[in-house]
Amino acid sequence: MTPETAAAYSLLNAQAVRDRAHRMLAIGLDGKLPNFRVDLERLDDTVDLVLSVMKENYPTLDVPFHSRWRHFVTWGFDRHAQLADDLTDKMARARSDFDLAIISVLLDAGAGPRWRYRDPVTTGDLARSEGLAVASLNLFARGDFSSRRGDGANQLRVDADALKNLDTATLRDGFQVTGDNPLVGLEGRADILRSLGRLVSQRPEIFALHDTPRPGGFFDHLIAKADGGGAISAPLILSELLLQFGPIWPSRLTLGGVPLGDCWRHPSLSTADATNGLVPLHKLSQWLAYSLIEPLQWAGFTVTDIDGLTGLAEYRNGGLFVDTGVLALRDPAEAMREHDVASPLVVEWRALTVALLDRLAEALRRRLDMDPTTLPLAKVLEGGTWAAGRQIARDKRADGAPPIKVISDGTVF
Repeated sequence: MTPETAAAYSLLNAQAVRDRAHRMLAIGLDGKLPNFRVDLERLDDTVDLVLSVMKENYPTLDVPFHSRWRHFVTWGFDRHAQLADDLTDKMARARSDFDLAIISVLLDAGAGPRWRYRDPVTTGDLARSEGLAVASLNLFARGDFSSRRGDGANQLRVDADALKNLDTATLRDGFQVTGDNPLVGLEGRADILRSLGRLVSQRPEIFALHDTPRPGGFFDHLIAKADGGGAISAPLILSELLLQFGPIWPSRLTLGGVPLGDCWRHPSLSTADATNGLVPLHKLSQWLAYSLIEPLQWAGFTVTDIDGLTGLAEYRNGGLFVDTGVLALRDPAEAMREHDVASPLVVEWRALTVALLDRLAEALRRRLDMDPTTLPLAKVLEGGTWAAGRQIARDKRADGAPPIKVISDGTVF
């Protein structure tokens, strides 16, 4: 292994995300970042808002994990539970749940402010993450990602062959996209799924241990790494996701021949090795890691060190800190412009978000006399910062959009 390859692998884990995010925050607290000022005196106000939203949504503070499974429950109707009842074999259900989580999370980048999904069950309209979740679940349920479509419960799966040949029109129809109902990054979403299909086909030793090649075969790969007591650490879930799924992402940064995924350059973050200037964030992969915890638990495995994952560098969490004044643009006019996801401004914002979520979680636990075991970051996010970020965005802007405009290709935000 070359030094560059070893350096690349050092970025493919949650600790690297956390370490570099906190380095970015330290630079910001010294007033040396080019795009943002950081005002920690405003953090208490942010904690107040998050605590208020958490108590309103979960009065007993019995908060579930932040994961894709929350978005399958709308208007009191749990769509996934109904599907899961059709799969009685525990291991078969786990593979199916992995299939669904992986596909749905990969389709979960920002939808844009104009898109809506008309739920065929309730006829209600859903937007953003909830709409994307229900749309992807309905595509899964009707077998659009399966090679066994029309075979009852046996079609509740995702097959590599079906993904490789996925027509963008299938997603366009499934997401009800029209000229008047545009979905940001539709082609990018389809490309990601086709790329996933090709990868899964090429890696039977990972994705076809007990079945034909399917994303859900990652379940069998993962549980083979459990310790003797059936425990798997959350950071291990992420590391394996980054290692095994890395090649599916669009052509971005590579180092030593290793694709770095959701990792970007920022001039303020310097190191003495080949990773100089690189800022790993791994937002969708961490969102997926969080979303695989419950299927593992349902299958009888224990997931440990959940707080070893980081907060998610996305626009609801990041918008919360901007809208509450913890973060302020040095040039307010930048809020009126659109920014590429690779721009230093966006990279800086996202890294600061990860570090500030740790600070906020610590302050919230002190207020509630709780600890990382009773209130892990996964619950702070759900309770929590994501909901508070959405609420304050709606209060400040009629369309509920984030305070900073990011150009999305459907594969990051």
